Amino acid sequence: MAQILYITANPNSFEYSIGHRIGQGFLKSYRETHKDDEIIEIDLYKEDFQTVDEDVLNAWRKMRKHYMNFAELNLIEQEKINALNKFADRVVHADKYVFVSPMWNWGVPPRLKAFIDSFVVVGKTFYYTEKGPVGYLNNKKAIHIQISGGIYSHGPAAIMDHSHPYLKMVLSIVGISDLEALYVEGHEINPEKAEEIISEAMTKAVNLAIGW
Repeated sequence: MAQILYITANPNSFEYSIGHRIGQGFLKSYRETHKDDEIIEIDLYKEDFQTVDEDVLNAWRKMRKHYMNFAELNLIEQEKINALNKFADRVVHADKYVFVSPMWNWGVPPRLKAFIDSFVVVGKTFYYTEKGPVGYLNNKKAIHIQISGGIYSHGPAAIMDHSHPYLKMVLSIVGISDLEALYVEGHEINPEKAEEIISEAMTKAVNLAIGW
């Protein structure tokens, strides 16, 4: 049995979110074909999670540079580190990851960036060597369903995509190199083809889930 983290980063409701629709289509197909797997859904715009702030940075500094143990941190630092670790531990223990996110201003939504910051942590998911960072999360895999009104998977605008390439980079740092991308794109610059684009993406999502 595998454990899957299904992570969404869009405050829009299902009615107004293409990403939610495609993502739920993927999940439905996955559940039907992987009945023994456990799926944990994380809606980053509904979860109340700890972000990296001054207390967290101070706590990390104390433990890394001054070799203090967790019990020596003050109460606020302990509470915030525990809250941050709750999400990092979910990532560590999972086997597969599904990220569903829109491209906002050519990057990832801020809450997805904050979630990434919670688990891309030295000593938790990767460590440094003379040749660069090495991840602990090996033999895991991920899918990124990215939604954008324009076309960024290829062509002249591809250089502007700082969303999927960024996610690919940070996941590789923690050891997850098996990442597939499903681009749902072009529906705003080609509104007359919007339903066709969405329908084709849904078919791809359903088929991708079957073999994943």
